[in-house]
Amino acid sequence: MSKLNESDRDKIPSREYAFPKERKEPLEDASHVRNALARFDQVKGVSDAERDEAWKRIQAAAKKFGVKLEERSWRELGKSKD
Repeated sequence: MSKLNESDRDKIPSREYAFPKERKEPLEDASHVRNALARFDQVKGVSDAERDEAWKRIQAAAKKFGVKLEERSWRELGKSKD
């Protein structure tokens, strides 16, 4: 994953974050999309509605960058597929 310093992070438009109000989980490339998926449940202080919106942004970014999603909802993240 590319590293972002504070200056670079500040240049990213809010709409390019999974959680734009909190400016959490940038979605600027495939690596960041995978990272946002891995850290999704670590974002604190957000409602289920905000998570729903974040999931939509992650899905769009995943499609844009060719990242395959196994889950159909953020509620499936980290759950066994058995």
